[in-house]
Amino acid sequence: MIEIRQVSKHFGRFEVLKSVSLTCEAGQCIALIGPNGCGKTTLIKSILGMVLPSSGSIYFQGKDIARDFMYRHHIGYMPQKGRYPDNMTIGQVIDMIKDIRSSDDTLDEQLITDFGLDEILDKRMRTLSGGTTQKVSASLAFLFNPQVLILDEPTAGLDPLAAEILKDKIIAENKRGKLIFITSHLLSELDDLVTHVVMMQEGEIRFNMPTALLKEQTGTNSLARAITHVLKQDHVQ
Repeated sequence: MIEIRQVSKHFGRFEVLKSVSLTCEAGQCIALIGPNGCGKTTLIKSILGMVLPSSGSIYFQGKDIARDFMYRHHIGYMPQKGRYPDNMTIGQVIDMIKDIRSSDDTLDEQLITDFGLDEILDKRMRTLSGGTTQKVSASLAFLFNPQVLILDEPTAGLDPLAAEILKDKIIAENKRGKLIFITSHLLSELDDLVTHVVMMQEGEIRFNMPTALLKEQTGTNSLARAITHVLKQDHVQ
């Protein structure tokens, strides 16, 4: 579904991505992990078309995204920190996004209901807590029933109940065959969600494998322990 071929990105003399290649298929739920500054955000923004690679290409369903910007309509994106007009209400923000997209497809408003946003649509964005703003961002990411979801630290700032609601939604959409990317520093949050792990270090892919295989090779029963094992082995070497 998404193929990244030899993508590099330079900001001045600094090379953020170094010939990154990755193939991602429908039905995968991928944890994109790595230390701060490893290139995760730049890779995500390259997939979204927000950053233009210095070299290499990205393909969505076989088409080069540089020549077909309409592919973005098939992607739902939840940023780590959503920014919305302060004076608009939750309802106005949702309506604005609906108007911008002008989609005739059936909308998925489940999260709006499950988060209780439908009961506070008249609240202005500037009055919302960080957690409620996250709920708005999550609801918008799923709203147009996209084929691909990119969720950047999706549970950050959410209360435990809201986090579980979102995790259940992610699992349900993945079972429907959607491709999902999740970035998170809370590896314990990902154990029940992800099918594959892509770990980045210094602009390169350190490894890419199914979660079950990673746990098997490291002799661990959780993603956090598996990643810790890998990092300890790297330190020893």
